[in-house]
Amino acid sequence: MGIAELTRNAVHVLPEGALEDKLEAGRPLRVKLGIDVTAPDITLGNGIPLQRMAAFQREGHVGVLIVGDYTTRIGDPSGRSASRPILSDAEIDRNAQRFVEQASTIIDPDRTEVRFNGEWLAKLDFAEILRLTRTTTVAQILERDDFAKRQRAREPISVSELLYPLMQAYDSVAVEADVELGGTDQLYNLLAGREVMQAYGLEPQVALTVEYLVSWDGEGMSASRGNYIGLKEAPEEQFGKAMRIPDELLPQWYRLVMESEDTLASDPLQAKLALARWVVTRAHGADAAQLAEAHFTRVVREGRAPEEVSEVELPPGDPVHLPAALAEWFGLSTSEARRLIAQGGVRVDGGLVGELDVPRTSLGGALIQAGKRRFVRVAST
Repeated sequence: MGIAELTRNAVHVLPEGALEDKLEAGRPLRVKLGIDVTAPDITLGNGIPLQRMAAFQREGHVGVLIVGDYTTRIGDPSGRSASRPILSDAEIDRNAQRFVEQASTIIDPDRTEVRFNGEWLAKLDFAEILRLTRTTTVAQILERDDFAKRQRAREPISVSELLYPLMQAYDSVAVEADVELGGTDQLYNLLAGREVMQAYGLEPQVALTVEYLVSWDGEGMSASRGNYIGLKEAPEEQFGKAMRIPDELLPQWYRLVMESEDTLASDPLQAKLALARWVVTRAHGADAAQLAEAHFTRVVREGRAPEEVSEVELPPGDPVHLPAALAEWFGLSTSEARRLIAQGGVRVDGGLVGELDVPRTSLGGALIQAGKRRFVRVAST
C-alpha cells in the first residue's frame, strides 16, 4: 500500500519525516482517534479520519478508538465560538455505545482497541492534574483561534475548557499513541499531545489531520448543525441527503468520502446517484441501496407516496394539535414540526395544512406527508 495511501487526503503530517521513521521501526503502530460523543451519530465527516485508521489497519497496524466519555462532560471547544452543553451520564453512555457500533462500518473491529478515557482521567488526583498543567502555559492555550476569537468578543472561557486539550493529550500518554488522527480543527490538540507525551518520557506521536467535509449548506458537516448524513442512518435518508450535495462540492465528496478522483463531472446527476448508491451500499448493502434509489425516484423525483407507509394512531383529543402529533409520528421536536407547517411542508392527503389544530375527522385514514420524504398513514377512526 505504501505511505501515500496511509496519508491520502491528509492536510498535515507533522513533524515532517516522523511517520516514515516510525514505519521503518517495523512494529505495528498504535493509531489513535478520539471521539467526543456529544451527538449520537457518526457523520460521514467523522468517517474521513476513520477511513485513515482503516488504511493503517490494512497495513497491520492497530486502531485505538478513544471514546471520550469523560472529556465529553467538559465539551471540546475546538472550532466553537461558545462552550458546548453538558450531557447527562445516560446520554453520554448511550451515544458512546452507538458510536462504537457505527464506527465498525469503516474500521476493522478485530484490529481496533476501544478505550473509554474515563478509565484513566477519572483516576487522576489533584497532584497529577497539576503535573499535567505544568506541561504547557495559559498563553499557549489562548493562542488557539477559537479561544482568541472568544477573547476578542469578550465571551467567557471556562477553566475546564482550557484543560480540555491537556486531557486529550493525556489520552495519548495513557494509550502510548504513535499516530493521532483528527480534523484540521484538532491540530492544536494533536500537537499538544506531542508535548505532553515528551514531558511524560514517551516518544511523541505523529499528528495527521484531514480536511473537513463541506455539507450542502456550505458549512462543515456537523451533527450539532444538523447538516449531516449519519454513517448508519436509514438508507432512504442517506440516499436523499446525498442527492442534495451541490454540483460544485462533488469533487470534494468523491475525493474524501469515496476516495476517488473520478467525479463523473460531465453528468452531475449521475455523479450524485453514484455517490448516494456508494454511501448506502457501504452502510447497508447493495440491496438496500437499490431500494433507497427506488424510494427516492418514486417519492422525490415523481412526487408519489412510498409503496409501503407505516400506520399510526391519532393522539387523543379533538381538535388534534398537529405539531405534537407530527413530533410523535416522525421523531421531530414540536418546534421543528411548527416550523415545517409554517413553511408549507406538511400535507394531508396531498393538501397543504397551515393550521396547528386540525379537526379529528379530517385526519382519520389520511396520508400525512412531512417534508419531501416522510410519510405515515393515520389509522381510520
